[in-house]
Amino acid sequence: MPSQRAMETTPFAAMDVLAKAERMDDVVHMEVGEPDFEPPAAATEAAIASLSNGGADYTNSRGKIELREAIREYYDRTYGVDVPTERIIATPGSSPALLVTMLDVVDPGEEVVLTDPYYAPYPNFVRQAEGRISTVDLDPAAGFEPRVQDFERAVDRDTAAVLINSPQNPTGAVMSGDSIEALAGLAERTDTRLISDEVYHGLDFDAPAHTALEYTDEAFVLDGVSKRYSMTGWRLGWMVVPPGEVTAVNNLVQNVLICAPNFVQDGATAAIRTEAHWLDDIRDTYRERRDILLEAAREWGIDMGYSPAGAYYLLLDVSDLPGDAFQIADRFLEEAGVALTPGPDFGELAEDTLRASFATSTADIEDAIERLDPLLSEQQMH
Repeated sequence: MPSQRAMETTPFAAMDVLAKAERMDDVVHMEVGEPDFEPPAAATEAAIASLSNGGADYTNSRGKIELREAIREYYDRTYGVDVPTERIIATPGSSPALLVTMLDVVDPGEEVVLTDPYYAPYPNFVRQAEGRISTVDLDPAAGFEPRVQDFERAVDRDTAAVLINSPQNPTGAVMSGDSIEALAGLAERTDTRLISDEVYHGLDFDAPAHTALEYTDEAFVLDGVSKRYSMTGWRLGWMVVPPGEVTAVNNLVQNVLICAPNFVQDGATAAIRTEAHWLDDIRDTYRERRDILLEAAREWGIDMGYSPAGAYYLLLDVSDLPGDAFQIADRFLEEAGVALTPGPDFGELAEDTLRASFATSTADIEDAIERLDPLLSEQQMH
């Protein structure tokens, strides 16, 4: 008999759609955030060389010092922030880092404040720590950027943690530095942990992404190589841990995760040390794809009146189409061969939406638009 914890863990709809789509022929995949770019060549070469030279053993649970030093250098050159290597812990992906963070900061029954919409697995991570979930609403008219005053109403001294994500999945919103600084101050005043998921940093188009580490040493910051370096399957993430939490977090990592894969750490080290301008063309391409998709959504009348400032997702308003979001996603997949993620996975405010990823190729996005156009013509909408 599964535990109550397991029974309360909801499926990840994007992966369910992917599984269904993979059983079909000729599908345009816009349901998952899978970049179509190749990783930096130096990363692949370093990983192969590491394997060839025996890089398949356990490493220090915190990660190889070369990797942690590369991460330290990244924060220094990108944000002008000095992060001691002893506060950096490598993990096999950023999702395990978030799980460990929740296990460290949340006691059973304590509250964690999320935004709504949110990244679909966030509530499940809170549930694994037996925490309670509270949300603050995001407004599409404000570009889905969180408002500090909403957090001030939601957070008090009984709140264990506030979890933010910028650039955000599923909206693409980018928080201003002033907002993050204000949340860091609120966390300090209420003795609340600020957790900042920064895995889409580097993929910011219209507004610069700021790390919480610019404003506080007491935040948990999560990041990894999956998104900006197109290394999703490499499963290499990291966490920057507040000074007083390092021992407790490392104890959890030693038992739950052991260590990140040795040779993958070497590949990630090379990727992180890649020159920053490597991302310039990639950002320009994502911006171009966003604009193509956004123009189509406006013509169909399903846009939400905002433009994603980062990441590679766009929420589409399908409230005027027949059926619920799951039924509409099924129809798009079965009748047009276009895979999109139903919005209810991302919170109550996303119930009447679909999430479209523009991480796929420009040609695929244009193909998807052509396929969906007959279904979204004026006579088909009502």
